[in-house]
Amino acid sequence: MKHRILMSLLFISSALVSCQDKKAENNKNVTTITESSVGLQFNQDVNTMLKKQLEYGKPSFDNPYQYSDKDLEVATPILNQLLLDNGYKAIRNEEFSNKIKQIFNRIIDKNSTSKFLYINLIDKCDKELNFFPNNAENNGVFVVKNQNFITDLYPLPLIIDYQKTYSEAAQEENSASKNYKDANGNEVKKYLWKDMPNLKEQRKKNIQTLVARNLYLFNDNKAQYKWLTLNDSYFMEALVKTFGYTQDMDLLKWVIERTKFDKKDPSDYGKLFWVKQCDETVKIHANTFKILQEIYTPDITNDMSNENRFLLDYIKGYLEYFADFNNKETGVSKEDKVKILANIVYFAEQYKYDKRFVSGHGDNSKMMGRLRFFLDQEEVDILQKNNYFNLSKFKEWWDNADYDEYFVEECEYNGTCGPDNQPMNVIEWRKEHSKK
Repeated sequence: MKHRILMSLLFISSALVSCQDKKAENNKNVTTITESSVGLQFNQDVNTMLKKQLEYGKPSFDNPYQYSDKDLEVATPILNQLLLDNGYKAIRNEEFSNKIKQIFNRIIDKNSTSKFLYINLIDKCDKELNFFPNNAENNGVFVVKNQNFITDLYPLPLIIDYQKTYSEAAQEENSASKNYKDANGNEVKKYLWKDMPNLKEQRKKNIQTLVARNLYLFNDNKAQYKWLTLNDSYFMEALVKTFGYTQDMDLLKWVIERTKFDKKDPSDYGKLFWVKQCDETVKIHANTFKILQEIYTPDITNDMSNENRFLLDYIKGYLEYFADFNNKETGVSKEDKVKILANIVYFAEQYKYDKRFVSGHGDNSKMMGRLRFFLDQEEVDILQKNNYFNLSKFKEWWDNADYDEYFVEECEYNGTCGPDNQPMNVIEWRKEHSKK
């Protein structure tokens, strides 16, 4: 009996250890970051570049040190080893090129001699290499060709613990002047890396970001998704809103649910639905409508805790903003403008005919009627010429919305409705206006 009890205890203990080991393994890629062994080995090229970077301190516009491709070239082996040490599996050149095209809509030119491709997160059509480290006015990532990963331009002190391996450079920094002269000869204060209070934490965050981005995008490691949305939200949101990457439905849903229509920045809401590409063409995000249909369900209108219930209000706000602009102000052709509006309104109008929703809820939005009110004759001709962009029920719903157009014009945009001036109801109005 004692033998059986002992064996049972040993079995339970072993199972607990095994479970803990598996849990630790599952969390390894997300929370545990290994600083590269290559960063702990002395390298003369790194040492030379590090001394330059330490001499001038943290980058700033007044800083006379100009970062260049040489800074990134020296850092590349360290960054590559950091990735390998943390589980990244470099993919084949063709697969990597396809991913860069799919995610960022950029083509890696096989005939180019440049080792890097720059992707500007602020202006996606600006392809000029920019080697100034990221800040509020400059933000982008480099595609490292042939080694097949992406990275920010990190100064060496932000990716290696230089004080351990490069003691000579660290000692020189200790005695370095804290001032330098700018281009105009003015003496400017500089900020030495050693004085950065959270340097160790920033280094860890940079390595985590490097690893998580590459594992997520190129190794399809979904374990990195949560960390990235919590700690790298600007980059993750830019994938959808700037580059139009909507293939990851979880990411797209996350972006949709955190994006509200804001009158102070109305164009931002439109980034959920379409993107203007660098060749001037417009791409409409079909997957956005799939996600919206999933989250806007009959039970949502009575759920006061769910902000998705305001979805039609957000769309209405964007419709009024976008439809009221001419093609020069929106930066798209009139035909593209009508196409975008047609697709958005077609999605919203379905709720007018969906009997599962609270009676009258869909009717109050009157999306198609609003569209009829805003479009001029030239834009209506574009609709008809393009067969209503092959949206199957569009013409039927368009024809049915003639009364809605009258209502929103009288009561909302002309403001003539009031206690003493009620609009005709649909039966009264129809007696005077037959369907065309």
